Amino acid sequence: MIKVLIVEDDPMVAEINKLYLKDIPGFYLIGTASSAKEAITIIEENDIDLLLLDIYMSSETGIDLLKSLRSKDVCIDVILITAASDNETIQTAFRYGSFDYLIKPFTFDRFKQGLEQYRERTETLKQLNQLNQLEIDRQVLRIDNDKELKEFPKGLTKATLKLIFKEIITYDCKPFVTEDIALSLGISRVSVRKYLRFITDMGILEENEQYGSIGRPIFQYQICKEKEAQIDHFFKQETFLK
Repeated sequence: MIKVLIVEDDPMVAEINKLYLKDIPGFYLIGTASSAKEAITIIEENDIDLLLLDIYMSSETGIDLLKSLRSKDVCIDVILITAASDNETIQTAFRYGSFDYLIKPFTFDRFKQGLEQYRERTETLKQLNQLNQLEIDRQVLRIDNDKELKEFPKGLTKATLKLIFKEIITYDCKPFVTEDIALSLGISRVSVRKYLRFITDMGILEENEQYGSIGRPIFQYQICKEKEAQIDHFFKQETFLK
């Protein structure tokens, strides 16, 4: 269970947060605090995983509390729930590691979405000792890098795509043209062009259009070193290997 502390000086809002939290599985409310000072006392006496933190409170603000916790290396996650909607406050909250930011008045659906995403990320990080870039993107940051592969273009095959991927890697970030791949693999230039266009659309290749002596465009391709690792991620995906 994820242990939660609500830090909110408005009794009505604190009660709403408690009722909402009760309806979301996987969370356990440790208590509520109406000030930063009270929150620190509860944190020191309990093992807290997550703060649902207001900003506008008497004496110290929620941002002050967040800064203080970070300066002391207190390992605790935070979701801001506040009426503060100015750009500077929002940026500061995220700079100090807020997982989410809910602006009052908020709906239960939005509250639930933020808490569930936090729970899923927490469970993922507990289950995996080491993550690669794709797992971080998909399971932690919720970036769907393989959506193009889920909608594989008609007329292309994954087996041929793998062959072309492997050939591209041999160029070691040097530029090449469609003809180079076609001659090396014995695949028609037209077919290779379709695959290179698909790989370019995935953001793995850079395409530059040049014109030869007879005025026809020549498409030159190049893979950047930092993007080369993405190919390995695609090889490992279950949808890609099928």
